[in-house]
Amino acid sequence: MVLNLFITDKSTKLIDKNKYTFDVDLKLTKPQIKKIIETLYNVKVLAVNTHCLPRKKKNLKTFKNYLSFKKRTIISLSKNQKINLM
Repeated sequence: MVLNLFITDKSTKLIDKNKYTFDVDLKLTKPQIKKIIETLYNVKVLAVNTHCLPRKKKNLKTFKNYLSFKKRTIISLSKNQKINLM
């Protein structure tokens, strides 16, 4: 289980709408992610949206290699709840 909060300019705009972005393990399903977020942060999750990011090329000396796949989730919370980022 790997949950990393993902923060960019685009994701900070989503935080204003009570949506948080996480990078998670590829093997986790939406119900598992929902349960983990609810237990870790003590919040009520309304929706879980996931998408897998494409692999990126990385040059290692003379070889071209690919970085591993990543799965990103966007968690929607109810209006009165927030996740403490600090």
